Amino acid sequence: MCVTSASYRDLRAEGMTRADIDRSVRAGMLVRARRDVYLPAELPSDVLQAAQLGGRLDCLSLLRARGIFAHEVTQVHVQFDRGASRLPARGAEVRGHWRESAAPARATHAPLREALVQSASCQPPRSFIASLDSAWNRGLIGAPDVRHVFQLLPRRFGRLERVVDASAESGPETIVRLMLRSLGLRWRSQVRIPRVGRVDFVVENRLIIECDSRAHHSSWEAQREDRRRDRVAADAGYFTLRLITEEILYKPDAVRAAITGLKPRLRR
Repeated sequence: MCVTSASYRDLRAEGMTRADIDRSVRAGMLVRARRDVYLPAELPSDVLQAAQLGGRLDCLSLLRARGIFAHEVTQVHVQFDRGASRLPARGAEVRGHWRESAAPARATHAPLREALVQSASCQPPRSFIASLDSAWNRGLIGAPDVRHVFQLLPRRFGRLERVVDASAESGPETIVRLMLRSLGLRWRSQVRIPRVGRVDFVVENRLIIECDSRAHHSSWEAQREDRRRDRVAADAGYFTLRLITEEILYKPDAVRAAITGLKPRLRR
């Protein structure tokens, strides 16, 4: 994603007159984000806000904008160049990250690898791994990019590199996978079971774990199909644990305790 703002001179060089520029701003086709900074009006509000503040969309906000998992975004994350001056006042809804960037001077977004590095400080470690998994699974980064991200992070993050997995299809799945790993359980992900279909995890060849989100399981039709699948899985000798996204993200200790409580049944 490479969007850059235009200066007054840039717009004039494209053939626009002063009257054309003023008319486009009044009509809502252009936004004058700040002095000599013009942007297309259709850009998302957080991108425009970052530009108005003299920065670039960054960190968790940029990951969400790119469709990458990020733990929780309660503020607009904005990257500011070190030494930048005369910037507007920022409210509590903005979280600033001050650093040098490889982004072009008029870019509205920080580079993705920089945003991933920054996100390690703004979300829990498991969620940071989930962001890397998500970006890799979507084809937005590759193995060299993952290596580069860890090279830029403090050494204490190094142990996390070996658990990054491009096959993960969602952030909650990554977090559950890391829990299973820490509990010393064997698992397979994205397993297809006859008459049941594909399930998120099969643990110790006995337990099916599904990570359910509201988006895909809220309708009665979806819930009825879930129950049919669970019944067929039980007929095949499996038992099923359904976890909801909210608990995976915000009550991980409860989720871990539930899986731990099932361990004796898995090893009979």
